[in-house]
Amino acid sequence: MPSTADGNTPPTRTVTVPDEAALAPLARRLVAVLPPQAFVTLEGDLGAGKTTFVKAVAAAIGIDPSEVVSPTFGLIHVHDVLDDLLPGPHDRPRQNTPERLVHADLYRLLGAGDLAEIGWEDATKGRCWVFVEWPQRAPEALPADRLAITIEIDSETGRTFRFTPRGDFTLAAL
Repeated sequence: MPSTADGNTPPTRTVTVPDEAALAPLARRLVAVLPPQAFVTLEGDLGAGKTTFVKAVAAAIGIDPSEVVSPTFGLIHVHDVLDDLLPGPHDRPRQNTPERLVHADLYRLLGAGDLAEIGWEDATKGRCWVFVEWPQRAPEALPADRLAITIEIDSETGRTFRFTPRGDFTLAAL
């Protein structure tokens, strides 16, 4: 695990959710603390809920979650954030919000070289939140400063989320 500038290991925050309904409050808490530009990786087995969590994050920033589908075949989906304020109790001024949510799935890639073909550079620049499923397929393309989320399947409906800041990424109380 990487160390911070002071040599300490970044803290991992663990959150257990009993069912899908518990994802909405967790997503709202994450939305409240993410900076306007953030890179987030999502790791977990097939069916762990990576796309389902991105849907919850999208809903928390005013994107219709029905528009968020697995990017396994499209590889990358871009969703514009159109509202002036994020909805909910954590309203933030527009300058502190992303302009778009980028949702990518690298599962079918052979490596980072394939990213240019899917429009990666254009999609991920600027004020956006980038959520990447299967980041281990192109680790050399990942920024050092990011939030790594690991989702573990505990039961048919229960999941454990581990949030680990990497590099200089900091995560306020979640």
